[in-house]
Amino acid sequence: MTTSTEPATVTTRVPARLDRLPWSRFHWRIVIGLGTVWILDGLEVTIVGAVAARMTEPGSGISLTSADIGTAAAIYVAGACFGALLFGRLTDRFGRKKLFMVTLGIYILATVATAFSQDAWYLFLARFITGMGIGGEYAAINSAIDELIPARNRGQVDLSINGSYWVGAALGGLVSLVLLDTHLLAPNLGWRLAFGLGGVLGLGIMLVRRHVPESPRWLFIHGREGEAERIVDRIEAEVRAETGQELPEPGEAVTIRQRDVIPFTEIARVAVQRYPRRAILGLALFVGQAFLYNAIVFDLGTVLSGFFGVGSSSVPYFLAIFAVANFLGPLFLGRLFDTIGRKPMIAATYFGSAAVAVALAVLLITGSLTAWSFFALISVTFFVASAGASSAYLTVSEVFPMETRALSISLFFAVGTAVGGITGPLLFGNFIHSGHTGLVALGFLIGAAAMALGGLAEVFFGVRAEQQSLENIARPLTAAEAEADWRNEPSPEAVRERARPEGVRQAARERERRIADRTARRRERERTGVRRYRPGTGSSLYSPGMAGTAGTASRTSAMAERSLDHEIEQVSRALAEHGPTRRDELERTVDGRSWGPGRFRNALREAVRESRAKTLPDDLYGPAGRSAGHSEEPGKPPRTRDDGGDGGDGGDG
Repeated sequence: MTTSTEPATVTTRVPARLDRLPWSRFHWRIVIGLGTVWILDGLEVTIVGAVAARMTEPGSGISLTSADIGTAAAIYVAGACFGALLFGRLTDRFGRKKLFMVTLGIYILATVATAFSQDAWYLFLARFITGMGIGGEYAAINSAIDELIPARNRGQVDLSINGSYWVGAALGGLVSLVLLDTHLLAPNLGWRLAFGLGGVLGLGIMLVRRHVPESPRWLFIHGREGEAERIVDRIEAEVRAETGQELPEPGEAVTIRQRDVIPFTEIARVAVQRYPRRAILGLALFVGQAFLYNAIVFDLGTVLSGFFGVGSSSVPYFLAIFAVANFLGPLFLGRLFDTIGRKPMIAATYFGSAAVAVALAVLLITGSLTAWSFFALISVTFFVASAGASSAYLTVSEVFPMETRALSISLFFAVGTAVGGITGPLLFGNFIHSGHTGLVALGFLIGAAAMALGGLAEVFFGVRAEQQSLENIARPLTAAEAEADWRNEPSPEAVRERARPEGVRQAARERERRIADRTARRRERERTGVRRYRPGTGSSLYSPGMAGTAGTASRTSAMAERSLDHEIEQVSRALAEHGPTRRDELERTVDGRSWGPGRFRNALREAVRESRAKTLPDDLYGPAGRSAGHSEEPGKPPRTRDDGGDGGDGGDG
């Protein structure tokens, strides 16, 4: 730990070491210890909604009106917004682990305290504090997960975890049937056990969390690089023992100037001045999903019973099926956010859910829907929308610097929930109360418009963050500060470069030449045909790039291109050593599956284009007959059956 009054400048490979790890039991512990809180939240909200009516009945042990129930729900949301802002700032200041333990502890104590409510004021206070704990969890957990999960898996894991809220919702709908059965439990006991159940589950999660380490990324920025290195050493040793293999060489280092405290004014300036388009993006995504979800989910039971004649005793079954559809969306679509990419998938999920919602509204107006057809369309809408809603948390967590990550999540969650989460239920509730199907359809159209605006924001301002290190998507503030210190003297990288043998430097120059040639060919391909309209970071019509990143895009591109070149070299070397090889056998030889989704395919395609490999009959590939890096015609790639791809994972296209 740094003891000097002057902040130290350190160079570390901790982020690269974490990102190159294969999936292991350690990562499952992260998922279980941190991700299961969303199940808890879904369980909590659903059970409370289910038992609310019981709390207004005589003999419940508490005197509440239906207005009190609505007030308690609003207070819970307000507590979540306040807790997100408060604990988000503290998470960036004091660390991920301290705060995700503190916020879970607050939730456990408050939800158990709710079970002992006797008066309305006590219930309101307990619900506000419970909301604070859940709001703080959103910031602390998303930060820790994204900083501990390897880059190639981050999208799928993050979306699946955020979508697991609906596992809790489904369980809550079914559990409430038991808790409300007066043949099993007294009217004044069932709803109290509902709150107590949340506390018991929270204790189980806390036991698992004890074994989750502090984020090494947070540690080395805050002057505790020794502790960060020891944590990564332990993780690597565990993974080696589990896999029985040596780990690949980590990628490039990052140089940062350590700081214990970063002023709030400086953090706020980042979003306003350095990343204004990303701020608009985060706001649009959160407001869109918060409006649609809070407007429809809170009133879905009322719509089913009031407009389609579904009995109140059957509503919990519908809600359970609806929750399953919401969970399956991120589960099945999550992997595509890491393979197809963030921008195409986020835009597609927002636009897709908006399109289905519009179709549903039109059919409502025409009177063409039955209870089951309405429910089927609602389930499809939220199957798609759930993946998009989860991606809002992922986006904000990725596109802002580490020092502001938790606060960014909490800020956009609070603003999005306050704007969309309050106006949505109020507006939609009034439409339902009117009893007019046309007004209900109008509510769906407004929700579709909110989601469509989020999709447009993703098209114009989205960032291609798939399989990229967090430090390359948004350079840490402390890294930018450290780089400024080296402007008038050689950087550590330049000093290390001069110390390398001439042969190593020559190989590096050859690599950069190959990368330059490859990039030129890719840009030529992307200037023709429909590829020029593909969403993504770059210079096309729909690709404004990562505005305001001060060079981040070029750093990200360079690292991606070097990784691709290394993978092409592995393919070329394996073919030179083993001769003609079938595609699947070649993938096993170079361990291509460990590179990440689609990377082996891209490397093989580029190797053929550059005449470093050649295609043979019967799905065989052979060593190149020409010197590496030369095409059949100057400036043109050789014709192969694999030609026509997008040219790999790197680059600005």
